[in-house]
Amino acid sequence: MALARDFGGVVVNADSMQVYRDLRVLTARPTLEEEASGPHRLYGHVDGAVNYSAMRYASDVAALLEELRQSGQLPILVGGTGLYFKALTEGFSAMPPVPEAVRATFRERAEGVATEALHAELAARDPEMAGRLRASDRMRIMRAIEVHLATGRSLASFQGEREPGPLSGVETLRLFVSPEREAVRAAIDRRFEAMIARGALDEVERLKARGLDPLLPVMRAHGVPGLIASLDGTISLEEAIRRGQADTRAYAKRQVTWFRHQMAGWEAVAPQEALGVARARLAS
Repeated sequence: MALARDFGGVVVNADSMQVYRDLRVLTARPTLEEEASGPHRLYGHVDGAVNYSAMRYASDVAALLEELRQSGQLPILVGGTGLYFKALTEGFSAMPPVPEAVRATFRERAEGVATEALHAELAARDPEMAGRLRASDRMRIMRAIEVHLATGRSLASFQGEREPGPLSGVETLRLFVSPEREAVRAAIDRRFEAMIARGALDEVERLKARGLDPLLPVMRAHGVPGLIASLDGTISLEEAIRRGQADTRAYAKRQVTWFRHQMAGWEAVAPQEALGVARARLAS
């Protein structure tokens, strides 16, 4: 927000959960007051019933970048989803769209079927992808089956075909804000408790009432499964909070691993130094 004020910029979301309008509090989206203080884009613009993807995100960003170019505004992309940044800067596999009718029919058939049985079905259809996926990875197994049903081809055959991203070859300042590990773990725990105090449980109750497919991304946001279990009475609220905190801490650890292995050319900066570094680079 400070950079946007200093350089005539727009804060653009690059977080795969903050795109959903259903979960402002639980995904730590900017508050209404923060959004009102300066331009923010691609926050809460997707309904939770939509299976939003990195490819759709890159398409939305491409259109927004052209809009901002014409208006002379600086895009400042902020978020925690490394795959989104990779799709923007390096491109992405040319994955085929799965028709909604195919997806709906398959998911209705798969409801109640054990994940191991779905993995066996995938092995019969697409042994290469089945060999790449854990037999417990239900979401990716179903995605691979859906692609095969829609195209007759292995998902693996598409993964080698890449399309450039909207920032491929574009000069960009790339910073990875890297807090000290114990500090971020403590901050995650405090923030999750603060989210509950600000109404995250009520948000999840409204989301639960929609009866959405549990495999949708919004239904797997950190904290959602545990809080739904708490609302169902199968675990306590305290246990749901502990699970949400643990899931978020584990994700923060994976973010660091992603940076080390997937984000070549990015610079790690400490939180207290990030603003100064960005200001100096943008001013030069």
